[in-house]
Amino acid sequence: MIGGTASESAYRVLMGVLESRTGQTLSPNRIWRIEMSLKPVMQRHGLADLDALVAALVTSNSRQLLDDTVDAMLNNETYFYREHSVFDDIAANALENLREVNARTRRLTIWHCGVSTGQEAYSMAMLFAEQDMKWAGWKVDIVGTDVSYHAIGRARVGLYSQFEIQRGLPVQRMVRWFDQTEAGWLAKADLRRRVDFTVQNMLTDKPPFAAPADLIFCRNLLLYFSAPMREKAFARLRAVAAPQSFLVLGAGETVLGQTDQFVASRRLRGLYEPADRPTPRIAAIAAA
Repeated sequence: MIGGTASESAYRVLMGVLESRTGQTLSPNRIWRIEMSLKPVMQRHGLADLDALVAALVTSNSRQLLDDTVDAMLNNETYFYREHSVFDDIAANALENLREVNARTRRLTIWHCGVSTGQEAYSMAMLFAEQDMKWAGWKVDIVGTDVSYHAIGRARVGLYSQFEIQRGLPVQRMVRWFDQTEAGWLAKADLRRRVDFTVQNMLTDKPPFAAPADLIFCRNLLLYFSAPMREKAFARLRAVAAPQSFLVLGAGETVLGQTDQFVASRRLRGLYEPADRPTPRIAAIAAA
């Protein structure tokens, strides 16, 4: 048996449902958590065990049950300013580069793919909010998407527990951008309005923005994809990336051996850029 007390076929069906709906696969160290993760779903829908859950998924047309099941199996790990040095480098280098590239249009589109409960997108929104004068006259679209409707719902509300608010968020920013309520710490309206959150499957759904993305965060998501799905994901990311954009992956992720759509940035350490990114005019002149 794969794990737990359910039949092996039940686990296989659930893993198949997850991959077909999200592109994600369950690694061995996550399989044993299936039953624990799905207990609240089974209780909510009056199902005795995983075998009963699978039977209900197969025989019923309940979209809510399917959504709840998939949602419970997802890993929504995230926190504010995750790997703080990454945000420092982006603020000091990537955004400055994009500011020059987009000086004529004065527009930026930032996409947080697999945004979970929103902390990463709000971290970026705080960076811009604290530099309002610098970006005056610019249209900055910050978009957060995730396949989890529950996570996106939480992100839109912007309400975080004491543990979540302290995890990665400096006290000064916590006090400046969040209000303490009986239910938790609530993002101020000015911060919430800077981010659009939408449920989206990045493998199948069209991104909810029109302009090409200048900066794409896709951190610690592709780790859960099989090699074919990962290749497809990189192709989808490239399809919406601006020619001179940057891609941000997780610390344990790379494009090496994964795709030919992106390469390590030639100018900014730790970031990636389209493999066919136009050569900077200055560099081209110097090489001539």
